Parts: sequence; C-alpha cells; structure tokens
Amino acid sequence: MLTLHHLNNSRSQRILWLLEELGVDYHLERYERDKKTNLAPSSLTAVHPLGRSPVLTTDTGALAESGAIISYLVEHYAKDSFTPPDDAADRQQYLFWLHFAEGSLMPPMVARLVLEKAREKASKPFFIKPITNKLINGILNAYYGPNLNQSLRFVESYLASNEWFAGDAPTGADVQMSFPLETLVARGRADNLAAIKAYVKRIHERPAYQRALEKGGKYDYA
Repeated sequence: MLTLHHLNNSRSQRILWLLEELGVDYHLERYERDKKTNLAPSSLTAVHPLGRSPVLTTDTGALAESGAIISYLVEHYAKDSFTPPDDAADRQQYLFWLHFAEGSLMPPMVARLVLEKAREKASKPFFIKPITNKLINGILNAYYGPNLNQSLRFVESYLASNEWFAGDAPTGADVQMSFPLETLVARGRADNLAAIKAYVKRIHERPAYQRALEKGGKYDYA
C-alpha cells in the first residue's frame, strides 16, 4: 500500500488532494512542524535522507519531490481523471505548468518570505532596522520582486481565459500549481488577481479537496 508522509502546512497537502481525487487506497502518516523552528521533525529523515515532506513510500521505496510524486501517481493510478491531456497543445501546457510551479514561481515567493522574516528579526537594536530595510528592499526591488510580479501577471492572464491549466479538466498540473497560488491568496497578496483567486476557490470547493483537508490536519492556506 502507498503511504503518504504528510507534514502540516506544507506542499504535501496537494499530494493528499490528488490521492483523494484518484480514489487511491493509501495510508496517511502525519508529522507536525517544530513549534520553535517551523521545520519538519527529524523523524522524517528516517523515511528519506532529505527529511522533508511530501514523501511517498511505494513497493519500490521512498519517493520525494512533489512533481515526481504527482507524475508517479498519475502514471500508475489515474484512469478517467487527472491524466495528461491527449491534445498535443494541452499536453505541452501540462508539462510547462507542472515544472513552472517549483521552477519559476516558488523560488521568488520563498525568497520574499525568508527576507521578510529576516526583516522582522533584525528590528533590534533599533539602529540596525534602517540598514536592514534598505538592504532587503534593494534585494526585493532588484530581482525577486520584478521576477515574481512578472510570473503572477503571466499566471493571471492565462487563468483569465482558462478554467484549468491544461485542457478542460483538472490535471496533475493543477495539483502542482495549487500550493503556490493558494498560499498567495491566503497571505493577502492576490487582491488584484481576480482570476487566481477564482481558480483557488474552484479548487477548494472540490469534494476531494475538502476530504483531504479533513484528513491532513492544520493547513493555513485553505
């Protein structure tokens, strides 16, 4: 049987959603973040050397990385839904969005989050704060901010004329794209991105997504 090693408030929530959509028989092993560091517990390293979530254990071992897990589940278990599109153009979109989520969209989002946390921690002593703000603003304005804004404009434009990312029905590409977009909405950074907000709402209304929330525990992005 498949086992999903699931960490609260993490990317593994989207894998749990996909398992529910596919109707796969699986076991859920839940882990909680360290309350001080917000990192995954060391017990996850016993499952995979990287000690991160999600990890899917199969008959042939442990598989990490969301994209790899989604591809594995779709290849082995998808039948009537969440399969790659047959249409060549839609399949190309499928491949693009499957890799865009973690390759282009998430890095600047994570960088911005880390820099903002660094800004908060560097507020004392008081004379350090102006220096820290100037440095962080410079980094954000020079690279991460423009890069992220360009990506979000691109996603918003695409979703303004497409209900799903690859064809007329949700696929693994939608599963992969769900996490960065719902975190964006949950943090109040999508107020001017109506198509993205509507897309996240569509995902959250799906019965399988609701079942995944009930099973996965604390998740701040839904």
